[in-house]
Amino acid sequence: MVALDPDYFRALETPRMAALAPNLIAAAFPLMKLMPARYILDRAVAEGALEAGMRIVETTSGTFGMALALLSAARGYRLTLVSASSLVDAKYQARLDGLGAQMIVTEDQAGNGDQLERLQRLDHIRREDPNCFWPRQYDNSGNALAYARLAEQLVRTLGEIDCLVGCVGSGGSLCGTGTFLRTVFPHLIVIAVDTHRSILFGQPAGKRLLRGLGNSILPGNLRHDLIDEVHWVGAYPAFSEARRLLREHGIFQGPTSAAAALVGRWAASTRPGARVAVIMPDEGHRYAETVFDDTWLGSLPGWPCSPPSEPRELTIIEPGSEADWMRFKWARRSLDQIVHGEFKNEGRSH
Repeated sequence: MVALDPDYFRALETPRMAALAPNLIAAAFPLMKLMPARYILDRAVAEGALEAGMRIVETTSGTFGMALALLSAARGYRLTLVSASSLVDAKYQARLDGLGAQMIVTEDQAGNGDQLERLQRLDHIRREDPNCFWPRQYDNSGNALAYARLAEQLVRTLGEIDCLVGCVGSGGSLCGTGTFLRTVFPHLIVIAVDTHRSILFGQPAGKRLLRGLGNSILPGNLRHDLIDEVHWVGAYPAFSEARRLLREHGIFQGPTSAAAALVGRWAASTRPGARVAVIMPDEGHRYAETVFDDTWLGSLPGWPCSPPSEPRELTIIEPGSEADWMRFKWARRSLDQIVHGEFKNEGRSH
């Protein structure tokens, strides 16, 4: 048997560096979550926590699960993934089935991903099979550490970097990359992109139409004190931007990537002398029959709509609609400072 090159998935976790504007570079990934998935598994093997033939268990909303499925199939691990009914579509399920992964789907009537229910189910599985390995993508420091490679790629491409833009779900990609870059460039501005009804930056939890970012729990890998500003992007501006990227740049990325690109484009236009990098984590294939389908989009209430050209400034965190794009100056403060401290006597948004 021919030995496999340990980097045989390297192409999938290597981004295309695409110029979206004279001062804006996008790191557009085929499957970004392969980077932390492989790092976490490799470290677990080196530490003796993961052995040949063991079972891996994880809760996932999409691409981290796909990354684990690819690695598990190639390396001979058994894999059980726990997700919510609002997150799993037939094509995604079929791809996981083809890779031999077991998918357990919890009911999610609220439509917010129901992380608590998923974690409870995962805990039950681990108690039944205590010899399994849990990557813990939300809290495992290896998630963030894996992005040293991305930070290096961005520096090699741009040289000095003044502003980094990325979506937040687990916190790994933006906070990992941002931490490494800020050690080299202390002036670096880090901009987090979230969506409405995600609790990551103080909004109340609720049903989210835009997937691949946001969360209903607070992950340990999210460093609020690293963040300079937060943008909440609704589904409709993200969908419009995904189609614009394909039409004008030939970049076929999902709406999570598009939300980051939208904010990155604004950041570059308002900082013409700055070099801006944006992280685009997912390709658009999973959304071919939704975001890139006119019939599906036409079925959405309020579509089509004119996407906002710039974010609405907030002085206090408040919920938004799927058509809204809002911005708040976070200023490297903790979540507790923002939610329970400094806002109490401030005015409303404008």
